[in-house]
Amino acid sequence: MTNDTLRASRESLIADIDRRVEDHILEPTNAELLKKLIRQADDIDEAMMIAALGTTYKRTGFHFDKRLEKLGKDIRYFKKNEALSFRTDESRPTHKLIIGDNYEALQNLLIEYKNRVSVIYIDPPYGKDSMGEFAQTNYENAITRDNLLSMLYPRLMLAKQLLADDGVIFCSIDDKNQAYVKCLFDDVFGEWNFVANIVWQKIHSIKNDAKYLSDCHEYIIVYAKNIEHFTVNLLPRTEEMNARYTNPDNDERGPWQSGDLVANGERKNGHFVVRNPETGCEFDVPQGKHWVYSQENMQELIESKRLYFGVNGDAFPRKKRFLSEVQAGRTPSTLWLSEEVGHNQSATKEVISIFGERGMFDFPKPTRLMQQILQISSKQDAIILDFFAGSGTTGHAVLDLNEKDKGNRQFILCQLNEKTDTTPKGIAYDVTAKRLKRIMTGECYDGTKDFKWAQDNLPYGDNLDVYEIGTMANDSSVAGKTPFDVIDETLYGQEKFETLKDKIAWVCSNFAHTQQYLESDKEWETKRRELDHATRG
Repeated sequence: MTNDTLRASRESLIADIDRRVEDHILEPTNAELLKKLIRQADDIDEAMMIAALGTTYKRTGFHFDKRLEKLGKDIRYFKKNEALSFRTDESRPTHKLIIGDNYEALQNLLIEYKNRVSVIYIDPPYGKDSMGEFAQTNYENAITRDNLLSMLYPRLMLAKQLLADDGVIFCSIDDKNQAYVKCLFDDVFGEWNFVANIVWQKIHSIKNDAKYLSDCHEYIIVYAKNIEHFTVNLLPRTEEMNARYTNPDNDERGPWQSGDLVANGERKNGHFVVRNPETGCEFDVPQGKHWVYSQENMQELIESKRLYFGVNGDAFPRKKRFLSEVQAGRTPSTLWLSEEVGHNQSATKEVISIFGERGMFDFPKPTRLMQQILQISSKQDAIILDFFAGSGTTGHAVLDLNEKDKGNRQFILCQLNEKTDTTPKGIAYDVTAKRLKRIMTGECYDGTKDFKWAQDNLPYGDNLDVYEIGTMANDSSVAGKTPFDVIDETLYGQEKFETLKDKIAWVCSNFAHTQQYLESDKEWETKRRELDHATRG
């Protein structure tokens, strides 16, 4: 192929890229990168493969325009907000609230928590209209669903790395987006790791003014990182379930429930006489039915006094099933009713009891819903992550469950500090941090205690570290302001490094866009002289 032909082919592909932008199929930021790569392609095949990236069809046959994150050369790192952090008991767990873009927060969390998080719960924004200023600023694609999916994709890739091998992720989603988000999860986590699609009754009563059908539910899709290692915890048995077991004959083995001994259909050796040894009454099944146990096994039940013949000993026998022998809990179902886990209205009441007003959250999640998620998926020492924290319901649920079962779960919440009319300082400051402070200490940051929740509940205690995302140039050489000075390794679970060499090696190996890792003593000596010179000014 001549240079002129290759040039013409490139221009044709670039023109097609421009049409995709005009049709809102491809984002302008993605398009510019693709056009640059096409112009640098060595041959037409390579150029065509690059162009195809703008119309990617994944394994599911599901297509959306993946938006590239706007990455710069600056370092993003954790810095502690001492004013919002607090301690109540050093012997109790220390939880974390990270204020800032959750993409950057997840990248930083990987340094300490890779393969360590047991449970992730997210409640992402469901569309452009509810994604706030962040979406309007960062997502240029006019297709609402692409905004959601292209925002979620890289975050799920990072979340997957954070999950432990037996970890699990839960994602709340509405009717309109459930099918699309599930396809995205299939691609990221693998369809074989799909666990369940939970239906949650979010509205307690039917909306009689609904235009078509009353929308009463949402979904929670569940994926394991590795389905072979994932296990589900049983839920506690309910009082109603236990009430079905009684002890009318004062059996020393405790309460029991009777079960049928007869099944439909004829079966060889399925007819024989069963005799009550105490009264002599004899019984056999009618024609067309059979005993569910063999004659030998039935005799064993009689001898172990597991057959009940009624108060007078003359009733058709039934088998005793003792409460002490049944499963200690109940297997979770995929239908979660509001009576059991709460609904939007009950969640709103919770928020009002803490803040005294509804706040900016029209449809918050109830603490009981989050608690059930944690009950079926976490051990008592689990690390739980929510990187769309909102009002902080996940943190609230962790604290409450720890209180109930004496657990030591740790929560990590991430929340962008979007500013709205009702949250002038930002959601993370005005809502998330304040909720955690109030329920953990029983008072506001200003020391006041005049909110209803504190009057009706004891504070949970525990400790909270609040981090924000700091930004600095990776090549800064100003004394006291290099990445090696500014980044605090203790915020990443590290002890203070004893030598500058160790600190430099750690920063270079853990933070993107920093200097290359120092592999030899000669390289180290050169860098040391440069740093010494910068320090002396």
